[in-house]
Amino acid sequence: MPDARPDGATAALVLADGTILWGKGFGAFTQKPALGEICFSTGMSGYQETLTDPSFAGQIITFTFPHIGNVGTTPEDDEASRIAALGLVTKEDLTEPANWRATESLDAWLKAQDVPGIAGIDTRSLTLKIRDHGAQTAALYFPENGQFDLAALQDATRAWPGLEGMDLAKTVTCKAPYTWSESVWEWPKGTRPAPENRRKVVAVDYGAKRNILRCLVAAGCDVTVVPATTTAEEILALKPAGVFLSNGPGDPAATAEYAVPAIQGVLNAGLPLFGICLGISFWPARWAGRLTSWPAGIVVQTSP
Repeated sequence: MPDARPDGATAALVLADGTILWGKGFGAFTQKPALGEICFSTGMSGYQETLTDPSFAGQIITFTFPHIGNVGTTPEDDEASRIAALGLVTKEDLTEPANWRATESLDAWLKAQDVPGIAGIDTRSLTLKIRDHGAQTAALYFPENGQFDLAALQDATRAWPGLEGMDLAKTVTCKAPYTWSESVWEWPKGTRPAPENRRKVVAVDYGAKRNILRCLVAAGCDVTVVPATTTAEEILALKPAGVFLSNGPGDPAATAEYAVPAIQGVLNAGLPLFGICLGISFWPARWAGRLTSWPAGIVVQTSP
C-alpha cells in the first residue's frame, strides 16, 4: 500500500474499515501504534478528567469540542494516577494553556506519560461514522522517524480482537483496600470539609473516578475502596451500611464472572446497593440477563 500522506502530516489514524486519516502528531511519539477501540466524547470541558478516567482503558478518544488544551493540566484534576486512554484525536492543534491553575501544558503532560495524539482530523465526519456504524478498532501512529507501513497498520487493526470478552477492570482496579476521605472542591474555598457523621460505604473499584469518591464523601459517606475482585464475604467483613459499584472499562460480561457473585452475596445479606455505569450494568445478570457493551462508542457529558 503506497504512503499517500499529504505534506506536513506526521501521524495517521487507521481504522479497521480501511479508512486512513492523516494529521499532525502531538504528545508522545509511538514506537508501535496505539491500538484500541475508537470512541468519541461530547464534553465541552474536562479533557484531562476524561483522559484519566479508567473507563477509557483500551480506547482512543475523539474529542468533538475544538478547544482542547486551553486550560492546561493540573494534578488536582486527575481522575486516576495516570492517563487511562490510549490516545486522543482532535480537529485543531492543541491550544496553549491560559489558566491560573495549570501546572503543565497538555502536550507536555501527554509526553510525560507516553500518550500520543493526532490533530487536523475531521472529527465531525469521524464522530458520525462511529455513531452510525458503531465503534471499531483504530491504530494511532506517530513515529519519530516519519516512516509509515499502512498495510501493517491496517492488518493490526483487523487482527485486534476488540473489547468484547476483555476484563479490563482487573487492569485498572486498586491493588489493595484503602480509605478515601477527600471531599469535593469548591471555588473559592478549596476542598469542602467532610460531614462529621458519616455512614460507612464500601466502594468496589472497577475503575473508579476520584471525583465519584469525593462526591460520596461530600454526601456523608465514610468510604473504603476495595479491588474489583473482592468477594461478598470480604465486603461484609468491613461492616458497611451500603455498597457502591463504580464505573469501569471493558466488557461487562467478562467482569461479571466475579462481580455478580459478590453482588448477589451483598444483596442476600440485605445491604443497600447502588452504582454507576459499569457497576450498575451488572444488575441484569443477577436475573440471568445478558450483558453487552454500549455499541456506538459514545461518551456524553451532561455538563457544559
